Amino acid sequence: MAKIKMIGLDLDGTLLNEKKCLSEYSRKVLEKAISKGIIVLVATGRPLYGVPEFMREFPGMRYILTANGARILKRENGFHMIYEHLLPIEDAEKVLDVLEEYDTLRDVYYDGIGYAGRAEIERIEEFYPNPAMQEYIRNTRNRVESVREKMKEFPGGLDKIQAVFKRIDDRDEAMRRLKRELSLAVTGALFNNIEVNAKGVDKGNGLLKLGEMLGIKREEIMACGDGLNDLAMIQKVGLGVAMANASEEVKEAADYVTAGNEEDGVAKAIEKFVLNEKEEKEWILL
Repeated sequence: MAKIKMIGLDLDGTLLNEKKCLSEYSRKVLEKAISKGIIVLVATGRPLYGVPEFMREFPGMRYILTANGARILKRENGFHMIYEHLLPIEDAEKVLDVLEEYDTLRDVYYDGIGYAGRAEIERIEEFYPNPAMQEYIRNTRNRVESVREKMKEFPGGLDKIQAVFKRIDDRDEAMRRLKRELSLAVTGALFNNIEVNAKGVDKGNGLLKLGEMLGIKREEIMACGDGLNDLAMIQKVGLGVAMANASEEVKEAADYVTAGNEEDGVAKAIEKFVLNEKEEKEWILL
């Protein structure tokens, strides 16, 4: 196996626990990898300012991939965009035409900020069963009267559009429709959400693009994730690691399956494959 030089890490269900916190053990492992010259970065579906400050400002973490790869930023006296691939407004309107037929909490991301409907945020418990996720949405979304009207203020395009569904069968039906009717990147991170980006945008292509900029080869990149929006990076990088709590589709695509996000699975993967300090016999070699 090639020496790993870059590690892309999903947040929710992967690096962070169910309380949306980073354990002390995981923090120390990340610090050690960074001290050895490894490029460690968050690779998330969240907008920049939806990423917790303790991760945005993590010591030595110089890059961040947001909105499933729609934007890549470098941290150097603030954040500076080094790559973007936005969703055209006309495509976003077609997506909304479908999403608005269902009971959903819809939000759009632009330039690192998430915007969501005021009325839907007031019903947030109906869409997000996890209290930590409810708090995250309340604290990070700018409330607007109309998502459709708000996105008209972004003529250059959006980072991403997403919806969280009250009913799972509605989500599944809408997912099929969007994939059939539109030539866009349609995926999801939660059991009840849909995320839509411009065609060709995914975390895998984002990590490969950053690797190209930094002179890092595909086989020198490792990625850890759990959701469907992590599938592309699990498949495309040199070493794809799925969490024990990942969806079956993600685990089947991975090179290795590590412990769950509540058991510091990311830290254990980094120790095993990058720092080479531990052999975890309970891991599954696929």
